[in-house]
Amino acid sequence: MKIEADFSALKIVKFHEYALRFFFGGLVTALAGVIAKHYGPVIGGLFLAFPAIFPASATLIEKHEKQKKQRAGLDGTRRGREAASVDAAGASLGAIGLVAFAVIVWRYLPSHSSLPSWLVLAAAAIAWLAFTIALWTLRRHF
Repeated sequence: MKIEADFSALKIVKFHEYALRFFFGGLVTALAGVIAKHYGPVIGGLFLAFPAIFPASATLIEKHEKQKKQRAGLDGTRRGREAASVDAAGASLGAIGLVAFAVIVWRYLPSHSSLPSWLVLAAAAIAWLAFTIALWTLRRHF
């Protein structure tokens, strides 16, 4: 399956679908806050790393892909599932890439006060991006 950005899809998405995504994102974030308050920030942070809008995003992607095929007179169930699985793979690899981000911030932000915070965060973001792209490229070979 070829991965590409389709910005015309932004016109197709209805307001209530955006609201659903924001609701899920807020709910996951609030839940992480409650967990952090009860069990501490380390455990709460693990839950905050969960891609907050992924559940809503995956179901909406499946629904839209299925509807596209149905408009063409075909059963879009398989296509919808494939599109959602590609989104899930991307979300998983992005979450794994967050490890690179976390390691850099953990290692350099508190202990190296001579480095500006923005520089550490920028380096961590670049590391996340590079690590995630490398994982995405490697997954093609396995």
